[in-house]
Amino acid sequence: MNTIRWTYAFVDRPAARLAEARAFWTAVTGTRLSELRGEREEFVTLLPEEADPCVKLQGVLDGDGGAHLDFFVEDVRAFTQSATRLGADLVADHGDWAVLRSPGGQSLCVGAWQGEAVRPPVVDGSRLDQVCLDIPPSAYDAETAFWAALTGWELLAGSLPEFRVLRPPAGLPVRILLQRLDDERPASAHLDLACADIEATLARHEQLGAVRVHQGRHWSVLRDPAGGTYCLTGRDPETGGLPAAVSDA
Repeated sequence: MNTIRWTYAFVDRPAARLAEARAFWTAVTGTRLSELRGEREEFVTLLPEEADPCVKLQGVLDGDGGAHLDFFVEDVRAFTQSATRLGADLVADHGDWAVLRSPGGQSLCVGAWQGEAVRPPVVDGSRLDQVCLDIPPSAYDAETAFWAALTGWELLAGSLPEFRVLRPPAGLPVRILLQRLDDERPASAHLDLACADIEATLARHEQLGAVRVHQGRHWSVLRDPAGGTYCLTGRDPETGGLPAAVSDA
């Protein structure tokens, strides 16, 4: 009953800059906007052509935003109860959906599955396919255990000691990377795109207003026009995996 049937990556950005976020993320994902939802029109879904959506945007009133995961299941209450037994806090219960907080402080949501099944295609050599949870060292092992137990997904070692991967069953559109931070700070999350050619994707994102802020081993950290950070990673956009020369992350 608790099987995750679909996943959404949620892009959280300041409400005052939501228009910039909408324009940028529809362009880089090759999608169009749904109707705006919420009391402040703070929610919107990015709709791909001939596939089911897996990315949503939210305007937040506090902070710079970030990212979070939405899990869609057949039994919201059972999943919520399972999450709280594993140590999550129930933040808000809306009946057919709920907001929770992981033991390490990362927000997540659960909602009722609506039959989504068709993963969006690769667009211009890249795919938004991963949410990276940025976890302080003191909480890393416990937080990893929580997310592994909650999802039931395969837990893999990453390409570096500070990374672990939760790989979902085939067909689900969003996987989870767990990154152990170097310092003690609140847990957060950001988006990752798998790119066949990072430099080509980077050039396109820069034309759309993004700025590169850091270059890693096989990833680039960028800031989008709404001020949020995300990564372009050198992974296969179809499988999500790194090239054979580098272990999976």
